[in-house]
Amino acid sequence: MPRVAVVVGNPKPRSRTYEAALSVAERLGGADVVVDLADHASELFDWSSQTVADLVAQVASSRVVVVASPTYKATYTGLLKAFLDRFPHQGLAGVSAVPLMLGASPAHALAPEHGLRQVLVELGASVPTRGLYVLDAEHADPAPYDAWFAAAAPFLPALPTQPHEVVPA
Repeated sequence: MPRVAVVVGNPKPRSRTYEAALSVAERLGGADVVVDLADHASELFDWSSQTVADLVAQVASSRVVVVASPTYKATYTGLLKAFLDRFPHQGLAGVSAVPLMLGASPAHALAPEHGLRQVLVELGASVPTRGLYVLDAEHADPAPYDAWFAAAAPFLPALPTQPHEVVPA
């Protein structure tokens, strides 16, 4: 059972969003599963894809999932929406989710709360902390992640400290 999973909805592989999501996962003890949806875009609408079904199962069995997206038109990407549509009703029940979004302007700072949080809760995830919004220009700066983690840590589930192997998905 993965402790921490990361799902990145940026259509560009290994993007700033990817780097930001891994920064959050590191503060949670490291990612056990990393799903960069750009690597699976051609399969997301193939409902018979066993690869995508396996990714959904891995994310659904994690304790915590960091769900990350760039801000597109004040919300998350269609790529991420297509992946989240693969989860059944309450498919993330028992999982704590961290909504993370990157954007160019502080004007969209509430996007994780108004968009991404809603769909994660609808899927049954617990979202025990405020979502994290990071400006693109600050994605490599540890300060926004450190500030978020300092406020969020008391509300996040305790994770076992056993060693883990990262499985890029």
